[in-house]
Amino acid sequence: MVEQKIITIGKLIEFLMYTVFIGASIGGMSDTFVRLLKAIGATERIVDILNTPQETDTQPLNIQKLKGSIQFSDIAFTYPSRLDMPIFEHLNFEIKSGEKVALVGPSGAGKSTIIQLLLKFYNVNAGKILIDDTDINSISLKQLRGNLAIVPQEVLLFGGTIKENILYGKLNATDDEILMAATKANAMEFISKFPEGLDTIVGERGIKLSGGQRQRIAIARAILKDPAILLLDEATSALDAESEKLVQQALETLMENRTTIIIAHRLSTIRNVDKILVINQGKIVEQGSHYELSNLEHGLYNNLLTLQYQLN
Repeated sequence: MVEQKIITIGKLIEFLMYTVFIGASIGGMSDTFVRLLKAIGATERIVDILNTPQETDTQPLNIQKLKGSIQFSDIAFTYPSRLDMPIFEHLNFEIKSGEKVALVGPSGAGKSTIIQLLLKFYNVNAGKILIDDTDINSISLKQLRGNLAIVPQEVLLFGGTIKENILYGKLNATDDEILMAATKANAMEFISKFPEGLDTIVGERGIKLSGGQRQRIAIARAILKDPAILLLDEATSALDAESEKLVQQALETLMENRTTIIIAHRLSTIRNVDKILVINQGKIVEQGSHYELSNLEHGLYNNLLTLQYQLN
């Protein structure tokens, strides 16, 4: 075509350059396709989360304070992932408003499950859970959880300041309320030693703080929330003796005048509760005060107590 003067040398070179570009682009399509498949795979989990129905609406709510009496009436429950292993079949117990109750028993007996059901992380298969004689299914989820506070064994802190982590208990709290909560939780004892005080950055998941310090921030958060019902899940089991003493003092302040459920393996921390419920294989096998249960010669509580004394 060049010889016949149909196109010029410049047009021929232009054509050849375009051909190279197009060939390289087509060659790169396979790599682009592989990357696209990877992206689709990576976003599947995000799409699942975005499509998950919300537990509750996001509208603001004025929390109405409950009195805090609790009743588990003929509860049957099985975890959805383990349908062949029932946790509870006919669980019954009652906690009066302002009462301090400890849940004791071997691992796997169902102690933590009771707290999860109370928080409505799962729905029961049969029976009713009543708070102030009202079925919790009739109470708005925000109202229910707004009246509950939990201090777990492994405290979850966010990577902000100490103040922001305490504020999570009550987002509209004033600086004076935050300071009062931190003081009651024995947290100012270490916060005042930091140059930035309450504005100290705690690090990702609170990595810059010790276990006892994280626990006291969690307690300050719960004090600020001022719940009707307090849930303590092994709150002092992972602490050294000095930290445990400070955390225990803070917990006693927190438990004043509110219904409290304590899960404890360390039986020395629950001597002064109003009632101890001993759970074994999903059933309450014993209940009473520390003195009453420790005097049952062949009782499960007495056996657990003896084993702990031998270990110590």
